[in-house]
Amino acid sequence: MEVELKEMLDDLLSLRQSLSDPSLHASIDKLQLRVDRLTHLAKSVPVRRSKVKDMSAEVVDSNPYSRLMALQRMGIVENYERIREFSVAVVGIGGVGSVAAEMLTRCGIGRLLLYDYDKVELANMNRLFFRPDQVGMTKTDAAVQTLSDINPDVVLEACNELNQAWMESGVSEDAVSGHIQLLIPGETACFACAPPLVVASGVDERTLKREGVCAASLPTTMGVVAGLLVQNTLKFLLGFGHVSPYLGYNSLKDFFPTMTMKPNPQCSNAACLEQQKEYILAKPARDAAAKAKMEAEAAAAAAAGDMPLHVDNEWNISIVDDNEPAKSICGTSSDALPEGLTRELPSADEFQKPQASGATDSAIDDLEDLRRQLEALNAA
Repeated sequence: MEVELKEMLDDLLSLRQSLSDPSLHASIDKLQLRVDRLTHLAKSVPVRRSKVKDMSAEVVDSNPYSRLMALQRMGIVENYERIREFSVAVVGIGGVGSVAAEMLTRCGIGRLLLYDYDKVELANMNRLFFRPDQVGMTKTDAAVQTLSDINPDVVLEACNELNQAWMESGVSEDAVSGHIQLLIPGETACFACAPPLVVASGVDERTLKREGVCAASLPTTMGVVAGLLVQNTLKFLLGFGHVSPYLGYNSLKDFFPTMTMKPNPQCSNAACLEQQKEYILAKPARDAAAKAKMEAEAAAAAAAGDMPLHVDNEWNISIVDDNEPAKSICGTSSDALPEGLTRELPSADEFQKPQASGATDSAIDDLEDLRRQLEALNAA
């Protein structure tokens, strides 16, 4: 846009010089002034980076994915670029959902589906995501605007997907505790298996809102819960680490309880009951596949032997068992110094050695001689 505006200014200048009637110059000057203002506005608009076709592990300042791809280089994740194959739906773009959406966008998720019926208000400005200039916009539109600037490679849509694995989260009304929960149809509890008290009691949530009364909200608590939520999501999608089925957070005591939420056999949701039956029927085949995978991994580990994780070990770093005695390198003592260097202080081993009796007697004689010299000085 800036290039086009500059070309327009050049055209106006040429036109002004070609006009013989001076009365027309004022109109040209007004147009030039307006183009100058548009140029200034264009420069103030944030520049969005171009899209990146393939994730690269090249360590350069211009690579937005270098630090993420380092997880693959370090052996934490087998293939980080797979993250572009996944779609994640974020239902509720509030204090936790908006931060979770931003984290997933920065991590390079393939597609992000956003759902929220609410609009941005000034009361939302204590959150970590929305800006004052977005007040009045729908939260989904505001999220798409912000997230597109952060990472244009992510496909952003506002919709909802059903019959999928979910990562649910929530923060308490006093803003000092929260939780995250993994929901896999048939395997873990669904929303109807263990509903919140308000939902289970059948009270209309709209009647709970009163004029002048609102729930507390801390960006710190929401940031922690959002971080745990996205971390669990990445582990689930990319297959590394342990995926927590349920993880609580109590900020007053720094307490993180965890548990497994099993599905309720008497769940009120018919679809959940059907999925529970399918999960039980598929259990033998699933256990056999898991056993075969473990055996294959064990065989691969045995075949690999003592092969190092990183062949290009530039700094010669090695890992030893804590129970094994330290081995010297290249046949020399671990305390040995390079040729030409000497120690200013004795080593720990030498310091612990008892002194010889002759050295002790010599030290006593020196003290006696010093005392006699002091007495002679005082007498003079």
